[in-house]
Amino acid sequence: MPIPVVRFTDERLPNGLRYLIAEDHLAPVVAVNIWYDVGSKHEVEGKTGFAHLFEHVMFQGSRNVGKAQHIALIQAAGGTMNGTTWLDRTNYYETVPSHQLELALWLEADRMATLLDALSQENLDNQREVVKNEKRWSYDNRPYGSWNEKLQAHLFPPSHPYHHPTIGSMADLDAASVEDVSEFFRTYYAPNNAVLSIVGDVEPDEARAWVERYFGRIPVNPSIPALGDLGLPPLLGEERRETVIDKVPLPRVYFGFRSPVFGDERLDALDVAGQILSGGKGSRLHRRLVRDERIAQDVSAFSLGFVGGASITAGWATVRPGVDVARVESAFLEELERLGTEAVSDDELVRAKALIETDELGALQRVEERADRLSMYALLFDDPDLINRQLDRYLSVTAERIREVAAAVFRRDNRVILTYLPDMPVADDDVEPVDEEAAA
Repeated sequence: MPIPVVRFTDERLPNGLRYLIAEDHLAPVVAVNIWYDVGSKHEVEGKTGFAHLFEHVMFQGSRNVGKAQHIALIQAAGGTMNGTTWLDRTNYYETVPSHQLELALWLEADRMATLLDALSQENLDNQREVVKNEKRWSYDNRPYGSWNEKLQAHLFPPSHPYHHPTIGSMADLDAASVEDVSEFFRTYYAPNNAVLSIVGDVEPDEARAWVERYFGRIPVNPSIPALGDLGLPPLLGEERRETVIDKVPLPRVYFGFRSPVFGDERLDALDVAGQILSGGKGSRLHRRLVRDERIAQDVSAFSLGFVGGASITAGWATVRPGVDVARVESAFLEELERLGTEAVSDDELVRAKALIETDELGALQRVEERADRLSMYALLFDDPDLINRQLDRYLSVTAERIREVAAAVFRRDNRVILTYLPDMPVADDDVEPVDEEAAA
């Protein structure tokens, strides 16, 4: 079956805003997606958490839009919207009925141009408290909620911007002034630091005119600071271990490895390996640890791709009651190491690629996902056409490539092992039984 091709235009305004338009009249909806080249890696010591804070502040109004009215206007128009922050970027997006495209573009342009007109001490204080509550909910009070923060801290040195989590330091946020936050916005929220994608039921000439009208007069920032060298050795250089006693229902072991950067074809091979290891009930880890030996409640293996120096390849296994944690750790590591010594079977490779192909094609059916990927590939790699080549890259991964990359990454001197233990004993009847349905 031929893989569908996403056709798009790629243009820039004189002020540097890059915008991509992909026309698709299958359904009367359109997605607007804007990526800013600012994430937690752009923060400096003593001012962490600003990128994520702005994800919240951006919905608190601008010169012509009242507090929380961006959300209200999009919802009243029958649309959906949100924003997310990551280490490498911040993005904002709306999906609206196609006749509401002009509204979505005007709203995004108004807050890019005039957000500081509405930034007050009251808004800053309010959103600081929102972020603190999010940290309590997502990190501090959630079982195993600190795993990602701890893996980042172990795998990246303190001098590296990936060492700290996107949520940032609450002490830094408490100390932030309105002027500190305003300066961060003036630095990074500029048209020449953004990519805008418009995908769906759109008339390109009409959309182009609206982009030029609403974004074209926003001034450029000619002095966006360049990041220094984020390069890292490919290996951590040692094994690191940490035991965390916490309010968790069961012991769980996390594994983390320094791996190639996002965009490197070796990380594609690790993505395929992740499907072989934990992609469904027919995967290696589920079959051995959950179904056959019955020593784990659940398992996972995956990669988190970053563009600056290294990515993280990680996984976990939740230990069944009454089972020795060391036995689960040993079995998990044996499966990782086996990937580096034995070629995966043809059946395993075909199955893993089929899962990835299903996920990729399913995602690309949605206009909001196509818009997000166009923005991502344009911003991170200056290559939006990767949207049409990434699936081929996955499908071209060979068994030998997986073996080579697994041998290079899944090493004792390149791993972090976090062991979460309950602060109270676990009773066998406190845990629901495992679903033992056979894998297809």
